[in-house]
Amino acid sequence: MSVRLHDDQVDVGADVVARLVATQFPEWAGLPVVDLPSAATANAVFRLGPELVVRLPLRAGTATDLPRELAATRELHGRTRFATPEVLATGAPGEGYPFAWTVLRWIPGTPADTVDTAAGRELAGDLAEFVRGVRDLPLHGRRFAGTGRGGDLHAHDAWVAECLERSAGLLDVAALRALWSRFRVLPHVSADVVTHGDLVPGNLLLTGGRLTGVLDVGSLGPADPALDLLAAWHLFDAAAREEFRTACAAEGLDWVRGQAWAFQQALGLVRYYEVTNPRMSSLGRRTLDRVLADPLV
Repeated sequence: MSVRLHDDQVDVGADVVARLVATQFPEWAGLPVVDLPSAATANAVFRLGPELVVRLPLRAGTATDLPRELAATRELHGRTRFATPEVLATGAPGEGYPFAWTVLRWIPGTPADTVDTAAGRELAGDLAEFVRGVRDLPLHGRRFAGTGRGGDLHAHDAWVAECLERSAGLLDVAALRALWSRFRVLPHVSADVVTHGDLVPGNLLLTGGRLTGVLDVGSLGPADPALDLLAAWHLFDAAAREEFRTACAAEGLDWVRGQAWAFQQALGLVRYYEVTNPRMSSLGRRTLDRVLADPLV
């Protein structure tokens, strides 16, 4: 990767990937390795020949989560009509790279963050179908745990405060702070369901404007059913959002909390990725503009 996204990341280039593959998976040695431009922030991603992708964690925390990501990949694969990651092999540290890494099957499609999806009403229906399919996965007794998105909104007060403090001059901090004061007290009343957990546009693959694939399933697990609704503000204008809401049967408090989760995620993107990942920073701005234009609280 040519741009450093995080101060504590590991740098890895195509030459290292080629050596890792040749040493550990000689059946794929000699396939061209190409750095894959993407909005990915947790992993370096390289195309390996025409049918494969190599995915390498950039940070220790992401590497620690790899076993959970592998389990989530197996849990979701083949459970909806949309393509999702399929892990073909897991590599070990080597060639100066310190973490385990994966080889996955290539999923074709155009990332949704590279096209205008605002009026995508058919896409809204596709995405709602995917969300419903994920919700149908069995919980197996699991409930939300941890500190990430998907539990109580007010648990993110410190993060939101830090983002607001550091966004002076970039965003309308006063308006955003006032809006968070209303979002943070929304109660979590609906029972947990399985959610994808990170339905940002860069994780959605389109063909002809329709959803064909969904990436980055490592956050799959039990959470507030409103969590996956955040995609409505990341992707759509008001008319397409209504299409998505109706198709998801999202009512009342769940829909409002979906907006709150979109706010919480978007707020952290603008400043953090302003220089290192303009696609993610622009997503944050666009989402916040949509929320501010039509706040539900």
